[in-house]
Amino acid sequence: MTPPGPSTTTVTAAGPRLVEGRGELSRAVIEALRSGGAPVHTADAVREADPWGEDLQLALHLLYELHYRGFDGVDDEREWDPDLLRLRRALEARFLHALRGELSDAPRTVEEAFAPLLVEPVDLSGSLSRYLETDGELWQLREYAALRSLYHLKEADPHAWVIPRLTGRAKAAMVAIEYDEFGAGRADRVHARLFAELMSDLGLDPTYGRHLDQGPAPLLATVNLMSLFGLHRALRGALVGHFACVEVTSSPGSRRLANAMRRCGAGPAAEHFYAEHVEADAVHEQVVRHEVVGGLLADEPELEADVAFGCAATVFLEDRLALHIRAAWEQGRSALRTPLPER
Repeated sequence: MTPPGPSTTTVTAAGPRLVEGRGELSRAVIEALRSGGAPVHTADAVREADPWGEDLQLALHLLYELHYRGFDGVDDEREWDPDLLRLRRALEARFLHALRGELSDAPRTVEEAFAPLLVEPVDLSGSLSRYLETDGELWQLREYAALRSLYHLKEADPHAWVIPRLTGRAKAAMVAIEYDEFGAGRADRVHARLFAELMSDLGLDPTYGRHLDQGPAPLLATVNLMSLFGLHRALRGALVGHFACVEVTSSPGSRRLANAMRRCGAGPAAEHFYAEHVEADAVHEQVVRHEVVGGLLADEPELEADVAFGCAATVFLEDRLALHIRAAWEQGRSALRTPLPER
């Protein structure tokens, strides 16, 4: 008797749960994932969608998550469903066009893009990490962690997509940095796990994707940017620019956040996550600038404008998110779509 072949349907049982939609596009994606059918939406929905809005950003995030851990009860084969990919491509085009429009006057050389990031500003009054360090309260640190969990619980994963697209110095250096991000061979030191422990210290649920429903559009856009760059070989230069920007700016911000966690008594794991990044990212900053970026441009100098764009897009979206958070807190309300339960 011929043994049965592998099943053609694999359903993710351990992935996060699907959330409720925030508009026509996100509802169409959710219904398609639940039913197994194609996403149904009007012809004008994508063209008229706000590229920064809740609906488009959630729809894009849901489609990207199929390339990470998927969703509970959703067939893994949907990752490459042509109807979903067609919609994803249209949403990406709208998002990318909006980004390029906002950054039309942004620097186009690596030196111009990164020079302002290499010197810490004298005036830190607009810095979110500085505010948390000096004036932030524990409830605000909890909100900040819940927001950042949408990236940090998969930290380094989006950037890993660029590895097979690099060669020589750039590839070797990128792998070396990612090795550290993934715990240098030790599961208990994987940065995503360290962040989960931070969340536990703060009394938050560290389950992957748990806080998606609470994440507002400005937060989703920062996470979607990494997936957008990572999933397209044509945007490999932009992904390197994003990665370099994160590493260059991480150490000073992490130092301030470690101080904030200590001042508010958040707990040892909460403090440790950021303290770990102070030293590690100070080293990574040198390697990524000289070897990853330098190596890439030595091999493909025509990608310099893309690297600069990736850096500029990262700064732009992070600034938008910081403004959203500070505006909410200054008005005495939660920066999340729904407040966290009491600790």
